[in-house]
Amino acid sequence: MNMGYISSTATGILLLILWSIGLSPNLVLAADDFQQQREGLIEQIRDDVRTSSVVLGKSRLDDNVLKAMATVPRHEFVPEKHRHQSYRNRPLPIGYGQTISQPAIVAMMTDLLQLESTDKALEIGTGSGYQAAILAELVEQVFSIEIVPELAERAAVDLERTGYLNVTTREGDGYFGWEEEAPFDAIIVTAASDHIPPPLLKQLKPGGRMVIPVGSRFMVQHLVLVTKDADDNIVTEQLLPVRFVPLTSQR
Repeated sequence: MNMGYISSTATGILLLILWSIGLSPNLVLAADDFQQQREGLIEQIRDDVRTSSVVLGKSRLDDNVLKAMATVPRHEFVPEKHRHQSYRNRPLPIGYGQTISQPAIVAMMTDLLQLESTDKALEIGTGSGYQAAILAELVEQVFSIEIVPELAERAAVDLERTGYLNVTTREGDGYFGWEEEAPFDAIIVTAASDHIPPPLLKQLKPGGRMVIPVGSRFMVQHLVLVTKDADDNIVTEQLLPVRFVPLTSQR
């Protein structure tokens, strides 16, 4: 009985403290719940990587990538009506025919880039802003392009609100890249193209890496790793089958 009484009293004191400093206990408890869900998601990602190890060529991801996945609040980039599903290992709709990618795929694509903290990265297809936030945890600068005006505006607001100030976004046609900021150490494309856009190959720095889903909407798509050597020679490697929305371009 005494133990129960002490526990209830401690809880009451904690709630009073939270109210006194202007924090809603419900918000604090929700944040704690999201943190637990993120931790569970990391285990699911580890399982998916082990399952895909043959095509990925590795059975575990870089610790820094997993740390970024465990840090970024995915629920902040998911529409309110889907927020309760934020930490399920699945894509979710974000409006305008677009989705926020499955976390395991985000982690795998990010890992394939082999990012360094001093890198400059280009993302084609900002979407919700979630992938840009993951990149921002790992590199010095992120530049991200989104062709849908409403998504570009919303992602810019959400990235600033969540503190990812090393991400620069703009509305535009990602097929043509961001020539003024090139070259890039890493390029990630978050929509499927039926070929690798030549402007992106040109903007990839020697020694750089690009990850892009290649294939049409109604055909099998594959994640392709593109590397450029010191002599500007391009090498491509087809990896696991994936399913992405098509890359929208006005070319």
